[in-house]
Amino acid sequence: MKILVAPDSFKESMTAAEAAAAIGRGISAALPQAQVDLCPVADGGEGTVDALVHATGGRVCTACVMGPLGIDVQAKWGLLGDGEAAVIEMAEAAGLHLAPADQRDPTRTTTYGVGQLIVAALDAGARRIILGIGGSATTDGGTGMAQALGVQFEGGSTPMTGGALGDVTAIDLAGRDPRLGEVEIVVACDVTNPLTGPRGAAAVYGPQKGATAEQVLTLDAGLAHLATLVDYVDATLPGAGAAGGLGFGLVAFADARLERGINLVLEAVDFDTRVRDAALVITGEGRLDGQSIQGKTCLGVAQAAQKHGVKTIALVGCLGADVEQTLAHGLTTYHSLVEDGTSPERAMREGPALLEALARRVVPDYL
Repeated sequence: MKILVAPDSFKESMTAAEAAAAIGRGISAALPQAQVDLCPVADGGEGTVDALVHATGGRVCTACVMGPLGIDVQAKWGLLGDGEAAVIEMAEAAGLHLAPADQRDPTRTTTYGVGQLIVAALDAGARRIILGIGGSATTDGGTGMAQALGVQFEGGSTPMTGGALGDVTAIDLAGRDPRLGEVEIVVACDVTNPLTGPRGAAAVYGPQKGATAEQVLTLDAGLAHLATLVDYVDATLPGAGAAGGLGFGLVAFADARLERGINLVLEAVDFDTRVRDAALVITGEGRLDGQSIQGKTCLGVAQAAQKHGVKTIALVGCLGADVEQTLAHGLTTYHSLVEDGTSPERAMREGPALLEALARRVVPDYL
């Protein structure tokens, strides 16, 4: 009897690998005869590198790259098990956490380091790159990233920033790294925002990154100008506005493809093959509610398992409003760490032990 364990991280409590290990221990204690397949996953955001490296037996790599404020940072990325694919989190090079609160200004920040991480993956021989683009400090339309890949922006700055977009007079792709034509770049992107306008990168996400109302207008105008120079990509493409327009830039300058994050991750860990002979799937993450049906990990795992007739149980940190809606979208049932009166604070502090105990208590009931 095989049980596939595929949780995401429990934010600020457990990584996906730690959660999978805790659930696995609980199952083994309750069902010593069960074969437990640990398959930590993610949705393309924080923890994607660790989850994919762990699930595929790959290795974590580091590179010194330019951070969002132009200061070098040590960024983590991963090579998956066979060495043919790499996984990158843009936040490692251009994340909001790398810009102190009093220095956040998306007119000055750059994605240059993200391009350097892509170069590092190419140098390592990757033929496929999975790129998660959540949590950015930038609104440069991916121009900094492109610059690191050899694209030139006449009239712009070095590195390119959001504030320099309006100064660009022409874009020269001649010096772009030729290896980009030989590699597949797929982007984990769950937002549907266009590049510009009231739902665009600057208007929706700029204030979160420190932009003033006046700067939002400047950034939006700059992104609109960029779109006129890159007329071969539709600026209204869903996801073009992700990560300050990095979604747009990756399509325009790196021939990338935008896809739903959890689907990319499940493909990378060969979930379809691993679930076929499973009697049950256990997933989990920090919170489950009605919004989870929009693309959260638990529902992505459940829907993928459902295609093979396998039931899925979610073990989560807490439950939110309209959580019962998830039962109509693939989940068989759900349990939380706080359902027995445990305080949220204790659940955060003692997550692995409580998750192990929960798995030991409830999983046998569904076999």
